[in-house]
Amino acid sequence: MLRGSGKPLQSTANAPKAAPEQNAPDPWGLSETVEPADLVKELSDPIPANRPTVVYVGPRFLYDGGHILGASFHGPGSREDGIADLRKWAQGLPRAANVVLYCGCCPLERCPNLRPAFVAMHDMGFTHLRVLLLTHNFATDWAAKGYPVEKGK
Repeated sequence: MLRGSGKPLQSTANAPKAAPEQNAPDPWGLSETVEPADLVKELSDPIPANRPTVVYVGPRFLYDGGHILGASFHGPGSREDGIADLRKWAQGLPRAANVVLYCGCCPLERCPNLRPAFVAMHDMGFTHLRVLLLTHNFATDWAAKGYPVEKGK
C-alpha cells in the first residue's frame, strides 16, 4: 500500500529493530494527521465516546514531565520493548478505534518514535489511526499554547 510519501509502506512485523532511520518518509498520509488545535476540540467533545484515544510513544521521562491530558504511555516507539508494549495494549482495541499517536520529543521530521509506532498499529489493522502534528516539539506546539497538560504517571 502506498502512503503520503508515494513509497511502499514498510512493515515492522518481522524487523529485527523497531527504530527506522531518522528523516525516513512518513508512512502516514495527510488524512492520517491532526493539528494540535483540532485535537483539543476533539478531546473536549461532550460525548466521551467521540473523543479519540491519545497515546504517547516517546521516552518515559518526557511523558512523566508533562503529557496530553488523558494520554496513555506506550513506548518509546524507537525500541523493540516500546513497540511490544504498544501492540500488547492495542490488541484489545477495536480496529476502528479513533487513535491518535504523538511523541513531541524533537522536531517531527526527526522523530524516531512515531514512524515505527504508526506502522505497527497500521499493520495490526487499525483504520482510524492518526498522528498529532507537533512540528517543533511538545513544549512549543502544545504546552506553550496553553493546551491541557498533566504531569506524572
